[in-house]
Amino acid sequence: VQLVETGGGSVQAGGSLTLSCAASGITFDPYVIGWFRQAPGKEREFVAAIRRSGGSAYYADSLRGRFTISRDNAKNTAYLQMNSLKPEDTGVYYCAASTTWGTTRQADFGSWGQGTQVTVSS
Repeated sequence: VQLVETGGGSVQAGGSLTLSCAASGITFDPYVIGWFRQAPGKEREFVAAIRRSGGSAYYADSLRGRFTISRDNAKNTAYLQMNSLKPEDTGVYYCAASTTWGTTRQADFGSWGQGTQVTVSS
């Protein structure tokens, strides 16, 4: 699966961004899609993941309520809506595909995009 993230950019604190993750090369439907992020000087961390059907999702505890993951299988695209952004949300955001539901482990996600930069200024 080839994944390409778009939608990153610079925004002021309190603002919103929506990231997109477009898949190509294979049918999108069977995969759990996850979002991860890596802040400067920190390890990459789990953000959210969504079930194949899009019917359910799970989030990092610290982000639940501000971030919303969704997907449109007809468009082979997943999204991450980010609201009330904070400077600490700054980082590179990656989407990834997995065949395992319920995991937050990066090792369980076998395909990764190149990432998109999100910068939140105070």
